[in-house]
Amino acid sequence: MRTVELEGSPEPIRAGTIICIGRNYAEHAKEMKSDVPTSPIFFLKPASALIHDGEAIVLPSVSKDVHHEVEMTVLIGKGGKNISRDAALDHVAGYGIGLDMTLRDIQAEAKKKGLPWALAKGFDTSAPISRFVSASKVPNPQAMTVELSVNGTARQKETTAQLIFPVQHLIAYLSQFITLERGDIIYTGTPEGVAQVHPGDTLSAFLKNGSGKTLTSLTVRVQ
Repeated sequence: MRTVELEGSPEPIRAGTIICIGRNYAEHAKEMKSDVPTSPIFFLKPASALIHDGEAIVLPSVSKDVHHEVEMTVLIGKGGKNISRDAALDHVAGYGIGLDMTLRDIQAEAKKKGLPWALAKGFDTSAPISRFVSASKVPNPQAMTVELSVNGTARQKETTAQLIFPVQHLIAYLSQFITLERGDIIYTGTPEGVAQVHPGDTLSAFLKNGSGKTLTSLTVRVQ
């Protein structure tokens, strides 16, 4: 059983479904030579993909081109179906920072053949995730900054104000099709700057508020 940590919670929370949003920053869509979507694109990762701060991403031998994608993450605290946009943030327990590790060559081949991305996105250790900060400390999830450095060099940085579909929209949209439950996690999409990682790399990700204060962070190594 995989769990996540939430600030202020007396015990870990069992991780549920991991729902990842694709192409939710326009500049990332451009760098992937893809159209900007008119409605959210989503896919799933198994809870077994989760790893935590200080652990290691294990690169599968099947791929020669594994990319990092830093993302703000959302922990669902109260489940629901057909949640309204106005009520959406009431269902959030906390916010964190995560990495959607992607087997880019495997994904490209799947796209070419019209096949699912399950292997490219759902392999073990493909979902590093930080401790979640309480939602009470994030009055506006669209005023955050996500950052990633690799071996101390900045790779990705963007504000969540640039999300095509904000958190409220994502929760309302997803809950039309998937009943959200406590412990579910939403990866909200990655900004531009995705790139290949190599064995020995250290990846450090940060979620910062509008004042530049780090609310939570994550450091993992690649092996």
